[in-house]
Amino acid sequence: RTGNIVFTAGQLPMVDGKIAGEGKVGSDISVDDAKKLAELCALNALAAVELVAPVDSIVKVVRIVCYVNGAPGFTNQPAVANGASELFMHIWGDAGVAARSALGVADLPLNSPVEVELTVEVQ
Repeated sequence: RTGNIVFTAGQLPMVDGKIAGEGKVGSDISVDDAKKLAELCALNALAAVELVAPVDSIVKVVRIVCYVNGAPGFTNQPAVANGASELFMHIWGDAGVAARSALGVADLPLNSPVEVELTVEVQ
């Protein structure tokens, strides 16, 4: 946290200390399943925010970065990132609409299909 801005490190789709899905999107994992995993990453990012500022104090989602571990030739990263974006829009409405990057990467830790970083403004 610096001032009213909180940055999270990349968050994986972890549940009870275990990765909720593994593999490459487009071959091992469907886009719909990867979108759900991105939502889980987003929830984990909110838990990370909570470590330094109450989630209720969020006034704006500033930026979302979604890394997608895609199969060769996979180009639908934005559809996966929608899992995070749609969650924040559902919670905060217009204040949940953020600048967003959806990037394809060769691999992610623990063979995760997706990883999400979050930047928010708090009161």
